[in-house]
Amino acid sequence: MEEEAAPLPEPSLFSSDDGEEKSEPSSSEDGELRRQEEDERSGRRGQRRSMCWSGCGRPNITCICPFLPSSPIPTSTHLIILHHPHELRANKLATMPALCRSLIRCHPVSGRRIRPGSCPLLDCLSTSPSSPVLFLFPTFDSSKPALDLERWAADTPPDSRAEPILIVFDATWRHAKEMATASIPFLSRFAMQVQIGGGCDTRSEGPSTFESGLVLRKEPWKGCLSTIEAVARALHVLEPEGKGVEIEGMLLAILRAMVAFQACHLKIVNPRPRLKKKGKGLGSCPPTV
Repeated sequence: MEEEAAPLPEPSLFSSDDGEEKSEPSSSEDGELRRQEEDERSGRRGQRRSMCWSGCGRPNITCICPFLPSSPIPTSTHLIILHHPHELRANKLATMPALCRSLIRCHPVSGRRIRPGSCPLLDCLSTSPSSPVLFLFPTFDSSKPALDLERWAADTPPDSRAEPILIVFDATWRHAKEMATASIPFLSRFAMQVQIGGGCDTRSEGPSTFESGLVLRKEPWKGCLSTIEAVARALHVLEPEGKGVEIEGMLLAILRAMVAFQACHLKIVNPRPRLKKKGKGLGSCPPTV
């Protein structure tokens, strides 16, 4: 009878360079290592997401509280901001939160259009208007120009334009245009469309914010303004006794601070080289047989 072969040694799971065997870590040790890694990752995420919840609501690293007024400023103008539901999540330079923390009479409304029931103040004014209601949006169609805001203020007696209501749309320009168009059937009953300057010129490209060298956000057309800048220019005109100049300067200082913070955290990305299309340049050489 043949002798039974001796069993072969089982290969080690972990081996070192000198041939010594290493034992496999126990399940308890493996679990501890995983917990430590999770704690480290959670700590890093917590540092990145540290927010100024008691103030401006922005990340602590870009906090703009030093630029906000110590207490919201009273204005004669009621500001109603219809903001797109996705604006605050998608836009790092969203300025509506800064406006709400800077002005007492600032009323944010989330939605895609203004209609009956959207805002109690507008519901009251739609039936018995006691103050002028203006919605600020530039004209894209030259055949139906909106009224220039400065022209309206100059032609309207002070008593007839006291405590106005100003409606603005806060979103990307594509969404804002859709929101304004969808709101006109309700607003046209009691509100007047106004614009700052000559409106938008779709034939000319818009400048970057404050004509800065770093293009943080390019406006699509000439005459387009960010929400906070448009509100600042409008309050300059609407607020009485020169108070609008002070409010405009404060709001623009907030926007400059936001732009400066964002510029500091931009990542420099080299543009990708353009690839030549087939049939041009080297691609036009006849194939080899």
